[in-house]
Amino acid sequence: MSVMVTGGAGFIGSFVVEELVNQGYKAMVYDNFTSGSYENLKEALRTGSIKVVEGDVRDYGALLKCISEVEEVVHLASLISVDESIERPELYFEVNAMGTLNVLRASIEARIKKLVYVSSAAVYGEPVKLPISEDHPLRPMSPYGASKIAAEALCFSYSKTHGLPIVILRPFNVYGPRQQVSHYSGVITRFIKAMLRGEEPVIYGDGEQTRDFIYVEDVAKAIVKALESESVIGEAINIAYGAPTSIKELLRIIAGILGVKPKARFAPPRKGDIRNSYADISKMLRLLQFKPATTLTQGLSRTINYFKEKL
Repeated sequence: MSVMVTGGAGFIGSFVVEELVNQGYKAMVYDNFTSGSYENLKEALRTGSIKVVEGDVRDYGALLKCISEVEEVVHLASLISVDESIERPELYFEVNAMGTLNVLRASIEARIKKLVYVSSAAVYGEPVKLPISEDHPLRPMSPYGASKIAAEALCFSYSKTHGLPIVILRPFNVYGPRQQVSHYSGVITRFIKAMLRGEEPVIYGDGEQTRDFIYVEDVAKAIVKALESESVIGEAINIAYGAPTSIKELLRIIAGILGVKPKARFAPPRKGDIRNSYADISKMLRLLQFKPATTLTQGLSRTINYFKEKL
């Protein structure tokens, strides 16, 4: 089976490509390389089982040409920063919503057998109940979350009107090696970067807010499981570890692994950030028959070892 992974040179995408190759698939990477890199693909490239195409999901002609060469699609290409989406909402809808529409149109024209769309837990917004199940109201707090809802709605509509087999996955807080270290990066990469340099990381808010952290290799395995499973077509499924961790506890665990004191500077909460979040993963366990294997301490240790070599 041949699979195209949009955003396949990125953080999550490159692990998906590796998992596909490990499972015997032929993979095509379609990426514009604004955040992805060939460095992320170096292991997969050694296998000779992947093809890399530099392209943008906003370029329908190039997209259609590539999708016509494969049988299935994993759509990961997306802008992902809550902060940046507040500053540049038009760009986020152009890439995340209109880009997804292009993927859907091309998938119909190329008669793709299955599409896995990787959405985000940001579609839920501030929870009205915990844990968050897939039937939770969708009330995003940022243009990023809103753009992912728009993309989901397009997926569901194309599934109904064109019969395209689609599954939607909603990862929670993904972390691990290859995650970009920048102003817009996740809390784990920012904490690790600061502490490796002997600096105090910044905690926005009081640090009691919680998140559901899942290791990137587990996410990649779940995505490939969704590609292979017939029981998930037409479903939206949370992808998470299924447990809350406070930001202060996260700081303590990282500091413990590094052997330093858990010190931090505190700043006001950021716009668009939610207070508490963790997932109900019963649907993932039941339909995907998948359970994350990597504990937070294990995943953080692997991530820290990776960044020790890079920073």
